[in-house]
Amino acid sequence: FPEFRARIAELREGDRHFARLAEDYEAVNDEIHLSEINVHPLEDLAEVLKRKERAALKDAIYAMLTRAPA
Repeated sequence: FPEFRARIAELREGDRHFARLAEDYEAVNDEIHLSEINVHPLEDLAEVLKRKERAALKDAIYAMLTRAPA
C-alpha cells in the first residue's frame, strides 16, 4: 500500500498489533515468493493455504490503515 507509507511507519512504531500483522504478512509473503521461484517449493495445498493466510493478513492491515486515527 504505497499510498499509506507514512501511516504504515506510524502504526509500526505505535501499535504492536499492527507491527505483528505486518511482520506476519512479510514472512508469509516471503514463503510464497520462495515457493514461486522454486527455492523452497510448497505442496499445492500448503501454497493455497499460505495465499489465503496472506490475503487475510492483508485485509486486516488494510482495515487498520483505513480506519480513523484514535
